[in-house]
Amino acid sequence: MSDEQNPDEETQPILPDAPRTAAPSPWAPPSPEAEPLTPPPSAPRHAAPAAEPGQAPEPAPASEPAPASEASPSAGQPVVPPGDQPGAPPAEPPAEQDASASAPPPTPTQHLTVGGGYPPPPPGPRRERRWGGPAIVVLALVLGLVGGFLGSTIRDHISSSSGKVADGLSGVDLQPLPPLKNGGSVAAVAQAVIPSTVQIQAEYGGQANGATGSGFILDKQGHIITNNHVVKEAAQDNGPITVVYQGGRSYKATVVGRSSVYDLAVLYVKNAPREKPAALGASKAMRVGDPVVAIGSPLGLDATVTSGIVSALNRPVSTSESQDDQSFIDAIQTDAAINPGNSGGPLVNLRGQVIGVNSAIATNGGGTTAGTAGNIGVGFAIPVEQVRVTADQILRSGKAEYPVIGAKVETGGNMPSDGAHISSIVKGSPAESGGLEKGDVVTHVNGELVSDGIGLIVAIRTYQPGDTISLTVQRGGSQRTIKVTLGSEVG
Repeated sequence: MSDEQNPDEETQPILPDAPRTAAPSPWAPPSPEAEPLTPPPSAPRHAAPAAEPGQAPEPAPASEPAPASEASPSAGQPVVPPGDQPGAPPAEPPAEQDASASAPPPTPTQHLTVGGGYPPPPPGPRRERRWGGPAIVVLALVLGLVGGFLGSTIRDHISSSSGKVADGLSGVDLQPLPPLKNGGSVAAVAQAVIPSTVQIQAEYGGQANGATGSGFILDKQGHIITNNHVVKEAAQDNGPITVVYQGGRSYKATVVGRSSVYDLAVLYVKNAPREKPAALGASKAMRVGDPVVAIGSPLGLDATVTSGIVSALNRPVSTSESQDDQSFIDAIQTDAAINPGNSGGPLVNLRGQVIGVNSAIATNGGGTTAGTAGNIGVGFAIPVEQVRVTADQILRSGKAEYPVIGAKVETGGNMPSDGAHISSIVKGSPAESGGLEKGDVVTHVNGELVSDGIGLIVAIRTYQPGDTISLTVQRGGSQRTIKVTLGSEVG
């Protein structure tokens, strides 16, 4: 079964991002045995932080890798947002979506930017998206689009192993300890994490380096984490993808697997330089107000560091560039400056551990142009817990799975915020087996409040296929609890 969206909703144009200017890279050259695509610049190398007292020496490299969620609709067709002109579209009647599916956003008051990079791309459409609750925003993926004349080129077609690992994350060498044992300043975090952060250049719009984004080193085997939207078009067209490490050296990369549902991708660089992997932390350990640091390549400016706080946790956010790749994120919201080109870069705590992957920003104005779009202090990151799950699946099989229940929910228009309204049930689905019915209003998932259809979709996608969840349902004036065992889809 798959999740569906209401095809009757209109779309909002997506505008490209502002032009960018290449900045000199402070990255260090990789190891001698690596095989770079481009020669290293003369910039000095950043020294990697020394091992802390009591820290075990880093293990030797290993090898190989695996997929994404259904709180989405049953037919797998994302909901299209209303309005086909910039600005606020007229109110629309409720749309239908699968309870594990995507939902169309209503009238936007903010826009998200797609972009970052070097020369400005031609103006293009911008899409609207809605996040749970009364607030309405338009989200855009923080992808950098460039004109295609970057310093490095891909000389020959890559034909390496798939990069998959039979044992998933347990079969690769992760960084087990935080770089800063007791926490540190923003400057200390930057020094520790910058060497583990990379820039991604990917084919887009027929140009070899048409898109720029960010990423971080997952392990010592050459795997990189980034956003799906950074490499989606290159993956579909079998186009070139380049990873730029510390020191500015460029290496060919292949896509091990990607998830449009969670907006994550795992890349593989054969003969990658031996840079230290980023340490993975826990977003669940963070509290609202905790300081965080974002590192990436906004507007093509590599190794850029910004800081802020955790503004909110578990923020239901929906983003997409097209109807077939809508993402629903149980996001970390931050006011750390995130701009086009930051997509896929790490959001870290003051111990230097990755707690999320920067993915989207909200920007002011219904008619924002490419020249004015940018950060307004509302950014969103994918929690590292989801990154672990999806990366493990992709490393194992090259695919990601996501949970589904097979129920459509009403979204968009002027929907009340009293819960997720079920508009239909897919025959033979987990929802039908569990006793969910058309007309039910789901108010809680495992005790957590659900305010609308998007909230239900995001809540379900935080679980895994095969998990059994409890849905609190209002039906005919009475409340009841229904247990549903989640099904699965690939995406």
